[in-house]
Amino acid sequence: MKSMSGWLTAAAAVLVVAGTTYLHGRMTDRWGGKNVSAQLLRAATLLETRFPETFGEWAFDEELQSDARQLEKAGAVGHIWKSYKRDGSGAKVSVFIVCATPHDASGHTPDRCFPGAGFEIGETEHRVTVPLSKTEGAEAFSGTFRKAGQTIRVFWTYCVDGRWVAPQIARIELADAAAVYKLYAIIDETSLPHGTGERICMEFLGELVPELNRAFADEKPAAAAL
Repeated sequence: MKSMSGWLTAAAAVLVVAGTTYLHGRMTDRWGGKNVSAQLLRAATLLETRFPETFGEWAFDEELQSDARQLEKAGAVGHIWKSYKRDGSGAKVSVFIVCATPHDASGHTPDRCFPGAGFEIGETEHRVTVPLSKTEGAEAFSGTFRKAGQTIRVFWTYCVDGRWVAPQIARIELADAAAVYKLYAIIDETSLPHGTGERICMEFLGELVPELNRAFADEKPAAAAL
């Protein structure tokens, strides 16, 4: 059985490689025809300099490696790829974020690219709401993928002007955004009781998302997607 770090590396490769179709347009708003490189660079800088090392009960565990050439091909102007552990419980979740144009960030979703890389769909993609407060929530998709006896759960979500959404056709619904963050939260739930992996990921995002909103509050990108 492949180790957790091995599966995370494989998952990242799937997500990055399938993330875009056209490299040449990664710095261009295809709908408006305007150059958005400055906004993309600003958004990427915010992501890479303000991403929290600790939040709630979670603390940074490990920096995970991505292939720079594949990131470039995916149109990723900035990215984060880290794992976190929760104090006391030993729960571990990895988070992978790319900053790109809406077109590049929304090229493929895990329910399409994981099967293309040899994974089987376990639990079909479905939309969930992650509680952020008594009145606010973040939309996300959740699903599981299996390969060689191991099961991983992936959450993916986008955020526009502080609103975290799970659009059915992201490329169209986010078309007016200049810069997009797309976030994946990934957990190995092979040995976890049913429902535990999804609950842990929701708790993870429930603490991470408000922290990201605060981190970017001083200078928001025109739009963000995680």
